[in-house]
Amino acid sequence: MRHLITWSDYQVADIRRILDVAADLKKLCLQGIRPPVLERRVIGLLFEKPSLRTRVSFESLAYQTGGASLFLGDDVGWGSREPARDFFPILTSYIDCLVIRAKRHQDVVNASHLSRCPVINGLTDLAHPCQALADLMTIEEIAGTLENVKIAYFGDANNVAFSLAQLACKLGVRFSIAAPRAYQFAAATCHQIRERSSQSDLFEQTEDPAVAADNANFLYTDVWTSMGQEVERERRMKDLAAYQVNERLFAFANDNARFLHCLPARRGEEVAQSVIDGERSATLQQAENRLHAQKGLVVWMLTELER
Repeated sequence: MRHLITWSDYQVADIRRILDVAADLKKLCLQGIRPPVLERRVIGLLFEKPSLRTRVSFESLAYQTGGASLFLGDDVGWGSREPARDFFPILTSYIDCLVIRAKRHQDVVNASHLSRCPVINGLTDLAHPCQALADLMTIEEIAGTLENVKIAYFGDANNVAFSLAQLACKLGVRFSIAAPRAYQFAAATCHQIRERSSQSDLFEQTEDPAVAADNANFLYTDVWTSMGQEVERERRMKDLAAYQVNERLFAFANDNARFLHCLPARRGEEVAQSVIDGERSATLQQAENRLHAQKGLVVWMLTELER
């Protein structure tokens, strides 16, 4: 049984296989073919946080592949009505896969230790591995390859940035993040990313947006104020103002550079409206690929790993 909590312990061959399965299933889906590869399988969605893309993409992939999904909100009593040592073994004995969207990363780690089925991290304060998988799928579709590709990320070194850096560097993609020092990855996190990279020089962290953007193929950002950080909004707006992805920043990038954003976005804050709504934006393709990338992940977990 395999979980996806972060990409730390995943081998490149496994990630490559997941992406290949996702690409094959997407091609079939666009042709109107939806093979029932998860027939009679049930995916549980245990969410502490609101969601559009994560919830709907997992529910849709379950139905498209012949399975079913169960949305599990506050009413199931996670963390309140009974201890985790009872809750998770019982819940996961009823289903085939559990996706958890949690406030605290350690809660997902603890759940995986008690689970009787694969656990997928649907987002925590530390990581967002499903988003990164869709990102790399999108990048490969656009660039045609992952070789000689550079991603430049601007702003807070948050959960999205962490998972994207992890996965990109494992797959041989250069990753450069530009952020004020107070918003950068800690030294230990940088060491962890580099230690698990396919090459030691793929990861870069800088305070200078122009350095990160230099000859980049993809410029990526996320909201400056995430859920739970609302009281910090005014300070973050001021601290991160110089890191907005706009036309000026694109001038440093590759001539064919594209824009990525995990959404939801705040136009005029972390990204200029002309960029996110312009012809260089790939955000809709990126968002759609949440469905296809996660389909590849779940099919790999529940069919290929059980052979």
